[in-house]
Amino acid sequence: MKPNLLLSSAVTALFFACTTPETTQPQKAAAPAEAPAPPPALPPPAPPPPKDPLAGADADMKAVLDQLAALGGQPIETLSAEEARKQPTPADAVKALLTQQNKPTDPEPVAKVEERKIKGPGGDLPVRIYWPSKGKAPYPVVLYFHGGGFVIATNDTYDATPRALANGVGAVVISPEYRKAPENKFPAAHDDALAAYTWLLKNAASIKGDAKRIVFAGESAGGNLAAATAIAARDAKMALPKHLLLVYPIASGKTDSPSYQKHADAKPLNKAMMSWFSEKYFRTTADGMDPRINLVGAKLEGLPPTTIINAEIDPLESDGKMLG
Repeated sequence: MKPNLLLSSAVTALFFACTTPETTQPQKAAAPAEAPAPPPALPPPAPPPPKDPLAGADADMKAVLDQLAALGGQPIETLSAEEARKQPTPADAVKALLTQQNKPTDPEPVAKVEERKIKGPGGDLPVRIYWPSKGKAPYPVVLYFHGGGFVIATNDTYDATPRALANGVGAVVISPEYRKAPENKFPAAHDDALAAYTWLLKNAASIKGDAKRIVFAGESAGGNLAAATAIAARDAKMALPKHLLLVYPIASGKTDSPSYQKHADAKPLNKAMMSWFSEKYFRTTADGMDPRINLVGAKLEGLPPTTIINAEIDPLESDGKMLG
């Protein structure tokens, strides 16, 4: 800030001596000169225009996010978990955009989709199983964990990914509907993920899968579950999956990384939402440093080969980089 210009003036009285009291009168003091007026204050500089969080986004993705905004959803971080689960999703935006473009919105066809329940630590654990349109049994198996910050989203929300994996890989895909917070705090989702893998190792043949050819895949919170389940399997001396596919995984319990700062206002995921997810799932802030959440601080030796896919405009970008 510029200091204020301080002005001051002094008045000096000028007197003239009388030569003779009879003929000379004292002179009046001269009036003081007026101080100059201070210059007008300059207006403060205009703030820079807000940065567009979608600047640089792929044109197709930007169209989806623009459509998502048009659906009128409220900021997740301002809602209860129950309210947040009712908000429009990127999947809804894609369908709306395809409808506007007169393109089909039917899900990618696969040979078969089946809902089952398996035994989990909290009771029955729903799983959805997808069989591929191609290939021959016994199929390789993908254990897939959907995203949603451990709080929102379901197998319905992420239905497109298992379908694409099943047909693209020629594999059976099994997607557990793990328990959500805040009704079920940490480590409920992680316990369910490990229970799903334990069941799969014993029952792969019952779904025409090959227990010796299992891979894990997951997105966001699901990417965290995939990695944490592999770590748990290693520590328990269980058979390990052949590969991990982690798509923009949550790999740290902190929100102060470079990408959290750079993409604090990104869409559809931002820093405020991540803090909201953590508050809902964690029992205390200490859970954020548990190696099941803080993967970058976990022991990673002895894990399977891993592919990490990051998004560029994403507060989780640094998580993926640090994990890699």
